[in-house]
Amino acid sequence: MQFTRKPYYILVALCAIMVSCNSNQTKTDDKHQMTNTKTASQILGNPRYQAISYGGYRATSRDIQPTRKQLKEDMKILSAMGVKVLRTYNVKLPQASNLLKVIREMCKEDPTFEMYVMLGIWIDCQNAWTDIAPNHDHENEKANAAEVQRAVELANQYPEVVKILAVGNEAMVKWAESYYVQAEVILKWVNHLQNLKKEGILDEKLWITSSDNFASWGGGDEKYHGENLEKLIKAVDFVSLHTYPMHNTHYHPMFWGTLESELHLKKRKAIKRIMRRALLYAKKQYLNTAKFVHNIDSTKPIHIGETGWASISQGLYGDTGSRACDEYKAGIYHKMMRNWTNKKGISCFYFEAFDERWKDAANPGGSENHFGLFKINGEAKFALWDMVDKGAFEGLTRNGKQIKKNT
Repeated sequence: MQFTRKPYYILVALCAIMVSCNSNQTKTDDKHQMTNTKTASQILGNPRYQAISYGGYRATSRDIQPTRKQLKEDMKILSAMGVKVLRTYNVKLPQASNLLKVIREMCKEDPTFEMYVMLGIWIDCQNAWTDIAPNHDHENEKANAAEVQRAVELANQYPEVVKILAVGNEAMVKWAESYYVQAEVILKWVNHLQNLKKEGILDEKLWITSSDNFASWGGGDEKYHGENLEKLIKAVDFVSLHTYPMHNTHYHPMFWGTLESELHLKKRKAIKRIMRRALLYAKKQYLNTAKFVHNIDSTKPIHIGETGWASISQGLYGDTGSRACDEYKAGIYHKMMRNWTNKKGISCFYFEAFDERWKDAANPGGSENHFGLFKINGEAKFALWDMVDKGAFEGLTRNGKQIKKNT
């Protein structure tokens, strides 16, 4: 894609002026200091700072936003789990700004409370989510510029909370047919944010990345390889990759199922072996990506922006499909993934904290609605039963209901 340079640089200049004014006002009117604040470089890869992907939506539509009281409930629950880093997905909706307000309030109330955020910036191609065919060679520049601007303002308003900006969510992977863009679009906005750091408009310690499928980062099909991807790898402060062996149980099932040599095993032991192969599949995607990335920049950190396992599926991964989805398998995968990433110093923004019904509202049994470690009503799934038994959530509620095991 060829950029029309003059309008673009005018836009950047206007954004810089607006951000500078907002930043100065923030420094004057809303000073806030914390004794527990960390930088991204101190947080990422530190097993004391467990990470998770977060959406607080309870309803079947995001038109119904979580209240600040509900967000506060969720923060208490996640903190009790040892989570101290959240990943969000866009800044257009009120949840993002309300979440930052809530975290600041909770830090004021309790100086020992820590919660940091990787703030997501949603990026779309031209005609995304419309009745017109998406144009993947052009971006929705007006909407994307506004989204980036909002993220910059929030990063300056809440510097003690926002430690990372992530440009796009699976925005380069070509199966995201409704909205994906070419790598040069992500590169453009990453460079824009990095320049704002150099100019002092953004904190120089704020880290910039893009969160995308392992293949988009060069760890899979060579069709993603190219000059712009190489430039992007050099431009980001770290690579945030996604890996989902659960989905591959349908699309690439060569690792899935019980081997003939395992038929004599008891069911639980056989399942654990299957899940070990699932973990190995995720490791392979990570290592293939690392090989490509480190050939370009040997020093670039690589963390996991998303991985997870749904507990229910009435489709490709359920009883009529690969039969991958249930709470037991999801719990084993969560434990194995946490053990591996903690040991290797890899941050893992596990997907996700709570079930969300809006993702596939017309299909309640769709797997996208069931990736949470908690159900919407606050019941803890199998992955967290040991924490419930140890009393980690004693006195905590979600939607007024006490945290208990999902039985």
